[in-house]
Amino acid sequence: MQRRTLILITVTAALVVGGLGGTGAIAAAAGAITGIGGKCVDVAGASSANGAAVQLYDCNGTAAQQWTASGGTVVNSGSGKCLDVAAASTANGALVQLYTCNGTAAQQWTAASGALVNAGSGKCLDATGQSSANGTRLQIWSCTGAANQSWTLPGGSTPPTGGLNPAVAPGGNFDLSVWQLQLPVGSPGAPTTIPSSQLRGANGYTNPAYFFTDKTDGSMTFWAPEKGVTTPNSNYARSELREMNASGSAADWRLAGNHRLAATLRIPNVTKNVCVGQVHLGTGGPSTKPLLELYYRPNGDIYIGTENSPDGGQTLHLVGNVPLGVKWSYVIAVSGNRITLTVNGSTTTYAIPSSFNQYGMYFKAGSYNQSSSDSTTNGAKVKFYALTVSHSS
Repeated sequence: MQRRTLILITVTAALVVGGLGGTGAIAAAAGAITGIGGKCVDVAGASSANGAAVQLYDCNGTAAQQWTASGGTVVNSGSGKCLDVAAASTANGALVQLYTCNGTAAQQWTAASGALVNAGSGKCLDATGQSSANGTRLQIWSCTGAANQSWTLPGGSTPPTGGLNPAVAPGGNFDLSVWQLQLPVGSPGAPTTIPSSQLRGANGYTNPAYFFTDKTDGSMTFWAPEKGVTTPNSNYARSELREMNASGSAADWRLAGNHRLAATLRIPNVTKNVCVGQVHLGTGGPSTKPLLELYYRPNGDIYIGTENSPDGGQTLHLVGNVPLGVKWSYVIAVSGNRITLTVNGSTTTYAIPSSFNQYGMYFKAGSYNQSSSDSTTNGAKVKFYALTVSHSS
């Protein structure tokens, strides 16, 4: 009998779905699902038993290869049972199987840029070993954008890019009512800022060079060149959002409580290093340091930089690797004196020194380029497909 800890699933799903906000529900359709090598998703031996292996196999039109994708579940027509992650595992390599439909997160799937993403883990349906051989088992794995994670759904359509409208300003796809935008232009030491009141809605602010909707995929795109106007305390230009309150005042929350920033993004261009998410110090003391910064480098390495004290000194921790141009997700959660970082379903936790307790905090997200030169063509482009922020006591 398959056992699941429902409380754990609920928490995990909430984190991951938030991080993948904007992914598309699977449209209702019936037929074959094809993947790498043009092979079909198939129930081994046409079995209808719980735990039956799901694999790749030459397409043959049998009921073992017929699926109905509707409302987040993928149901096999031959058995009436669901595509399921064994034991509700969130681990890389967890096998996918057939199981009685039960509505848990292990059986919920969303469509994102050609991939099928499991809601319980945030990981992608994957053909093991990038093989297209008959009998290749299907599993879940951290999303890479590789061919063995690309699927064509019943009816011949690939999963949508996430329901983002490429014809509107970023504020038409994202809730920008709690953000202020800083651009790498303006007067020396005084970059231009755009208030949330101008960012909101489908006709909100856009800048064709630094902050815009990509017409090919609907992403909210930030560009920060190596040469641009910077703040007085930085040598680096940025096109970046700064968290605000709904009233329009600057966000300045305390460590007590639960605070969460979740994003799905990809970086097609970066020169040396780019910061794509921050928890920054607000009021309460003289320091202008960030509590943490999340960095991405050209080789795909992802680092979190945690501040040792309000006086300075940052420690870098390698937390993952995603190839340049491939979509990935992060969740930064702050609760009391603890930071929990989730990158593509992998979680690490860091203690916050008590010396930070006197400070307010706020989130930042976008493209904060970490290199400078006289070039206006080199820099960092960051494309967001989901961005959400939440707080609770």
